[in-house]
Amino acid sequence: MRPGRIWGAIAGLVALGLLVYLLSGMLMPFVAGLLVAYFLDPLADRLERAGCSRTLAVALIVAAFFLAAVILLVLLIPVLHTQVTGFIERVPAYVDALRAQLGPLLDRLAAVLPDHALDQLRAAAGSQAGGALQWLGGLIGGVLQGGAALIGLLSLVVITPLVAFYMLRDWDRIIRHVDDLLPRHIAGTVREQAAEIDRTLAAFVRGQATVCLLLAAFYGIGLSLVGLEFGLIVGIGTGLISFVPYFGMGLGLVVGLGIALAQFATWGPIALVAAVFAAGQVIEGNFLTPRLVGGRVGLHPVWVIFAVLAGGSLFGFTGVIIAIPTAAAAGVLVRFAIARYRRSLLYTEGGDSGS
Repeated sequence: MRPGRIWGAIAGLVALGLLVYLLSGMLMPFVAGLLVAYFLDPLADRLERAGCSRTLAVALIVAAFFLAAVILLVLLIPVLHTQVTGFIERVPAYVDALRAQLGPLLDRLAAVLPDHALDQLRAAAGSQAGGALQWLGGLIGGVLQGGAALIGLLSLVVITPLVAFYMLRDWDRIIRHVDDLLPRHIAGTVREQAAEIDRTLAAFVRGQATVCLLLAAFYGIGLSLVGLEFGLIVGIGTGLISFVPYFGMGLGLVVGLGIALAQFATWGPIALVAAVFAAGQVIEGNFLTPRLVGGRVGLHPVWVIFAVLAGGSLFGFTGVIIAIPTAAAAGVLVRFAIARYRRSLLYTEGGDSGS
């Protein structure tokens, strides 16, 4: 590729990033609709092959999907709102209870630590525990209470189904149109990389989304059954952010055990809370992820965490949603570029000349 074309492509990517940054506040329903269409496209193709018209298949699928989503939200939102409000109100009591639970441990440490070090440890433990719980409570409360104002609940309810319907109906036509616009001399290469990106996204978006939903149900039900206060909201939150490797489960475990330590006076229920998280990890690692995601994603956990944090920092909640697909596509393109570099004269001749 000529240098001028390379710089043109870079300029185009920069302009696209700037446009997304400027419009991030209103892109949420369009991004959500696009992801829903991508998620449901295989089902629409299957119904179409069975003899159903594309428009009818899409209408039935989108209607069923959003009807199920609305029913689920109607059932869950009152419960979640109650638990979030109660959790925020109980944060100070949890902090005091954790300090009381840590008292015996600090007494044991007093025998081996200097007084000033013990005072610093006690102050740090209390402030960090309180800060973490308050941050988590504020985050969850802000999402459920202020998210509608930030994103626009009306636009999500009205625009997202429309975008999903039209994108899903015209998906194959859009793909053919884009394919026709490709320069003929690189069309084959672009198709190969697009197919690899599609396989990666299918594994993550479709597979990992299913894993997160199943884990949210498992953790929410499991923690509620063992009697953990606010176990439903902790479990659902843990499952939904499990797409970030280690971070989701780790955060849920810390919060769940923190509440358990403050709530229960014996170690039995605390062990049951830990057992729920351990069982969730076993189910995810040995059954859900191998069957639904497999080894096709090829995204390093650090890269996923960086992508999510960077997307959220730059574009808000919209950036969090597009972070993983963007990271997956970037990973495929980087691997392709490295493979081309290893076959190029720049790599082979440079290696020969240096030996």
